[in-house]
Amino acid sequence: MEMNFAGHSVDLSCPRVMGVLNVTPDSFSDGGRFHRLDSALVQAEKMVGEGAAFIDIGGESTRPGAAVVSAEEEMERVCPVVEAVAARFDVVVSVDTSTPQVITETARLGAGLVNDVRALTKEGAMEAAAAAGIPVCLMHMQGEPGTMQQAPHYDNVVAEVSRFLMDRVAAAREAGISSERILLDPGYGFGKTLEHNLVLLEALDQMHALGYPLLVGMSRKTMLGQITGRDVADRLPAGLAVATIAAMKGAAIIRVHDVRETVDAVKVVSALKEATA
Repeated sequence: MEMNFAGHSVDLSCPRVMGVLNVTPDSFSDGGRFHRLDSALVQAEKMVGEGAAFIDIGGESTRPGAAVVSAEEEMERVCPVVEAVAARFDVVVSVDTSTPQVITETARLGAGLVNDVRALTKEGAMEAAAAAGIPVCLMHMQGEPGTMQQAPHYDNVVAEVSRFLMDRVAAAREAGISSERILLDPGYGFGKTLEHNLVLLEALDQMHALGYPLLVGMSRKTMLGQITGRDVADRLPAGLAVATIAAMKGAAIIRVHDVRETVDAVKVVSALKEATA
């Protein structure tokens, strides 16, 4: 299926890779490395050259216990980078934000996707996204980043995550966001134990059957450290394993820090699917 991201038409029938570009001083993986415009542009150029179809720019860390960022500070971090990347590179600029002002301004500057970990529940966010006229990704999170990993509980994690996401789809549709502009993200690591994450990964094909393109992000996350015992910098092999599984189970967009290696893994999945179609 083709989806239009502010003039960029992307075929999501085969998996695409989204490169992570954190312009924050406190991201769990690369905090402080790319918060200057020049270093952010160098990293964006690298990821585009490695095959990223999307660059996801975020100015608010959502790691457990992360500090709250004001709308003004988030705007100062994100907007110059969005404008520069959109002007320089043939790539979809995604903005990892929940903030209405950021949604409105970055859409004006060339962003093609709103990637919201809070699924447009922040006051004014749904209206801003509807008015922006670009696709949105609605993610499931139990709680808020500061507290989400304090004893998360589900009776049936797949059913509850699916129900939440479809409720948010209904809210988005009611606000004027068409089905053709909606993607879903199960929210790996956001208010979930290792077991919850693994059950959701196994059930990803069920979530694919909900009828909306799926975006998934497990790159370098704690769940991989719990499985392998590896530190953040040493989780690439595990990240490639979960990216491959997700792509096999129907994920449309794989959000990662390591673009080149993931693009190769996804090419293998796409070749297998084409050969056996």
